Amino acid sequence: MSVENTDFEQVYQGRSPMGGTVPWDIKAPQPAVVALEEAGGFRGEVLDVGCGLGENAVFLASRGHPVTGVDGAPTALREARARASAKGLEIGFEVADATRLEGFEDRFDTVLDSALYHCLTEEQRRDYIAALVRVTRPGARLHLLCFSEAVPDSFPGPFRIGEQNLRETVGRGWRITGLDPALYSTSVSLEGLRNAVRTLRPDEVGDLTELDALEQDEQGRIRAPAWQLSAERA
Repeated sequence: MSVENTDFEQVYQGRSPMGGTVPWDIKAPQPAVVALEEAGGFRGEVLDVGCGLGENAVFLASRGHPVTGVDGAPTALREARARASAKGLEIGFEVADATRLEGFEDRFDTVLDSALYHCLTEEQRRDYIAALVRVTRPGARLHLLCFSEAVPDSFPGPFRIGEQNLRETVGRGWRITGLDPALYSTSVSLEGLRNAVRTLRPDEVGDLTELDALEQDEQGRIRAPAWQLSAERA
């Protein structure tokens, strides 16, 4: 599975190339997002862009933050609404193109991007960063989590993002205040990852021992090397 040929709507409908698994659905908020919230990283109106199944938005709303979640996959948003409703939370989930974000101008004080940026091409990233500027207020905060170049080449999925790319692309509209190595929690085990590689790239599978170096959580789920970026609107 590569970003270029991934139909995210099909993934959310259970037709993922990785055995029907949604690799980023850990049924909980990302630990990095929890830590950010506990450190006071969210204020005012919050936009969760590329919100997927809504776990981060649900967590933030449960902490009293007014949250809007947007995604391009209607199936994901239906499930996100159901998860929010199950916890008695009212969250606005809307279908939107992240590179345009029309109808949200000058609205948000904090933006969360948990693993959207690395799904976009470079042209899309530039449009996306410009869109984030349009939909935020002066002094708004941006928190972004994306795969780094430390992710092994045999790991299927998103683009790997380098530090220079973040500084140059995000830096066009935002003043970067923090950029540190981090980990992104997935729902995929090491064996599940190996099987996915064998299925998705049968002609390319060679030595997969580089995957053994990936960190795993207490449940045996992969935690992928990532960047955690914080910024303020310029």
